Amino acid sequence: MAMTALQALEAVGPSLSLASASASVFGENSSQWAATKSRCTVANSLANSSVSCNGRPVIPALQQETWNGTAASKTLADMGMREMGSNSSRLKIFSGTANPQLSQEIACYMGLNLSAIKIKRFADGEIYVQLQESIRGCDVFLVQPTCPPANENLMELLIMIDACRRASAKTITAVIPYFGYARADRKTQGRESIAAKLMANLITEAGANRVLACDLHSGQSMGYFDIPVDHVYGQPVILDYLASKMISSDDLVVVSPDVGGVARARAFAKKLSDVPLAIVDKRRHGHNVSEVMNLIGDVQGKVAVMVDDMIDTAGTIANSAALLHQEGAREVYACCTHAVFSPPAIERLSGGLFHEVIVTNTIPVKQQNYFPQLTVLSVANLLGETIWRVYDDSSVSSIFR
Repeated sequence: MAMTALQALEAVGPSLSLASASASVFGENSSQWAATKSRCTVANSLANSSVSCNGRPVIPALQQETWNGTAASKTLADMGMREMGSNSSRLKIFSGTANPQLSQEIACYMGLNLSAIKIKRFADGEIYVQLQESIRGCDVFLVQPTCPPANENLMELLIMIDACRRASAKTITAVIPYFGYARADRKTQGRESIAAKLMANLITEAGANRVLACDLHSGQSMGYFDIPVDHVYGQPVILDYLASKMISSDDLVVVSPDVGGVARARAFAKKLSDVPLAIVDKRRHGHNVSEVMNLIGDVQGKVAVMVDDMIDTAGTIANSAALLHQEGAREVYACCTHAVFSPPAIERLSGGLFHEVIVTNTIPVKQQNYFPQLTVLSVANLLGETIWRVYDDSSVSSIFR
């Protein structure tokens, strides 16, 4: 069975205390996390799947058991704690400053230590990057989501790539759990930029040989890169967690909050024993502004699971949840991979419309943004396994079959 980052650290030896383990994984917030662990149980089994306590997220481990004959858990059945191979000295993992906690969890799953890197800002805001160890002839993986502040984190990633290229790395893989600017992937009005293509060009020209991204806003974004792109789906992690809720498939309905997400919701519903699908039809009047118009499908007396790739201001998903309640839904769950949580998202999500809001840690959730209905799942094992397969020249797509 795959292990959580904390379990992996505790397995090192009895001399490793809870405080030191949490400090290794959770950094400066380790004392707060250790205190929380005494109140909140880490959901590491189907029998022990508690949700957030006092607004703090719990991070369930990935399970191997199946539920209602679905493929939700089978997709990660071959994932487990890796033994450090003799050739792993050629594999280097560096973390940017955007999400160091996730980077540490990935390295822990892989049985490696994060490689040393120095990143600082000058007084005028310029970014300085220096690698603290030799990477000549190594396969380098740079973990850096381009989450808010998007421009700062993107520039930091580009400079990290440039530093690795100039240090004679054999290959450079940009691991981007959240790819910013992905929503600007086409022209919907005159004189608009296609920023997603520009970001792809910048990353390629900086010197990256490959990109590993999680749940791109649209699959066509992969075509913007002139280098290989491995697309990692966060759905298996969320499906495993929903399996622990033991909700009957007869009571479930998967809902797409807009027409553009129908393909994503349909794939999600298929893995939940092919449960019914409903679609919310909305018309957008501007960026971050939406109006719900109609519901296609039946949610009367059902547990509605809304699926999207990200939650930004939560306007779309909150309006959709209100409509689902009006149509007779018993409970509403919100599931997404990327928790952008721009204001006023927290007020909308914690206002009583949702029984639970399930997100992953591709973007770090700030402590002030925790609320009682929030559950954060870790994608560290999923990304760690994908990195191993890229490094070993093995199949990545087989993880999601």
